[in-house]
Amino acid sequence: SSEMRPRRLLPAFRDRRGDITDILDGVALNSVTIISSKKGVVRGNHVHRRTIQYTYLLSGRVRYVCRTGERGRVRSYLMRPGELAASPPGEAHAVVALADSSFMVLSRGPRHGRSYEDDTFRLAVPIAAP
Repeated sequence: SSEMRPRRLLPAFRDRRGDITDILDGVALNSVTIISSKKGVVRGNHVHRRTIQYTYLLSGRVRYVCRTGERGRVRSYLMRPGELAASPPGEAHAVVALADSSFMVLSRGPRHGRSYEDDTFRLAVPIAAP
């Protein structure tokens, strides 16, 4: 499976002033988006055919749900602030806010700006619910 479970990112540099953490290094991006979600909100329940989407949790707590392929096993992960998940092209994904949450979505591919919906395909049967 090409699915990547969320992982905690560690600071690349730390001193008395604070930390510097690289969210992505050496990855060309088309968009960086900040999304806020109230507790109980479900985002996603879709798939991108040509876009890789990275989700970085800034605050709150979410359940990250994904499925590779139409018949793959649905996987669910608890995400805490400072963790990054990646959805490669073809992986269905959803984010369920378990608390008021804020996260960044970093995308490489045609899912951005006015083309936001061009590579977003809603699932007929959602993989996540509140």
